[in-house]
Amino acid sequence: MSLSLRRSLPVAAVLTALSLTVPLSAGASTLTVLSEGHVDVVGVAYEDGDLHVHVHDEENEAEYQPHQVILKVKPEAQATIPSAPEYSFLGTAGQPVWILPEVEQEGLLFAGFGAEELPGGVFKDDKVKVKFVAAFGPGDFALFTNDETPNVVMDSDDPAPNELELSAGGHLHANWAFNKAGWHVLVFKVTGKLAADNQTVSSGLVTYTFKVG
Repeated sequence: MSLSLRRSLPVAAVLTALSLTVPLSAGASTLTVLSEGHVDVVGVAYEDGDLHVHVHDEENEAEYQPHQVILKVKPEAQATIPSAPEYSFLGTAGQPVWILPEVEQEGLLFAGFGAEELPGGVFKDDKVKVKFVAAFGPGDFALFTNDETPNVVMDSDDPAPNELELSAGGHLHANWAFNKAGWHVLVFKVTGKLAADNQTVSSGLVTYTFKVG
């Protein structure tokens, strides 16, 4: 498999992401494939003084470590990149793009971010930050929300802040867009400042594998 680095990473993180591509061809049966229904892809919890990130399958009330799952973006998620200039971040107009929508659509993965397991009063302003660190794959990744115009939150082709805030007990959804079919590996990190002493705690780098198309 050919993987292209979209954002610089420490060597150890690169090796970790690459190692996770091995089961895709050799032992995918050992992994759980999630392809539809409500799933908190980035679920955040705070336990024993540490931030923990997991995948929460809301449909089946199951939790997984991110490396235990393959997140499937079905062929039915394919759309066409609009010609309007505000959608240029997705790629070339008229070309295909695969989108997991921010509004639930039957038969597709309804991918979100969840902080329901974060207790109130622990973090400064009751918030943590989810940072998009890197993407590996045949094309680009973007996370955006829809209003009158798209609001780009994360973009593998743009060195912007690429982060979002989650409130303790909160939950949010956005559009997850990939402009090439194939295997994509996304790397995130969650951080927060403790209200008691302003100390920053981190989940460390967390890696997710998506199969697009």
